[in-house]
Amino acid sequence: MDRATKLPDHKRRYLSIALLAAVLAGTQMLGAWRDGHALFINSSASLAHWAFFVESGQMPRKGDLAFFRAPQTALVSRHFGRTAPPFGKIVYGVAGDVVSRSSNIVAVNGKPVAMLKPASRFGERLLPGPTGVIPDGCYFMATPHRDGLDSRYADIGFVCRRQIIGTGKAIL
Repeated sequence: MDRATKLPDHKRRYLSIALLAAVLAGTQMLGAWRDGHALFINSSASLAHWAFFVESGQMPRKGDLAFFRAPQTALVSRHFGRTAPPFGKIVYGVAGDVVSRSSNIVAVNGKPVAMLKPASRFGERLLPGPTGVIPDGCYFMATPHRDGLDSRYADIGFVCRRQIIGTGKAIL
């Protein structure tokens, strides 16, 4: 490099400091973004996709795919371990909606959304989940899969705000 194109020392220092500040700011922004996002892998057949990009802290709306912590019931622990992984389900009902049951059909606001089975695929008795008006801060979550363990059963029931991890988008 010839002398005419070389930056003076003080300008090189300022440029180096500006570059360092930009790298630090970018690292902090990436860290903050990472703290609010996750990649979840679904190990069950209850959803059509197996990989999800999840934005944590987002409260779901009807039709959203939401991820939550399941209650640690005996059935959940037997199938998923003492610390069950997050569950991902579709939000079919929100606060104020009415969940009803007729025979083995579960409906939200009169629209059928799921079918009940009397027993799990391993023969364990499955108790029906709650019916009636969904309380404030709670959701009815299910999947179209016949073997889905979700709000249609008492072991999951209504999923409430404290259990919600966030909303997700299927990526694979």
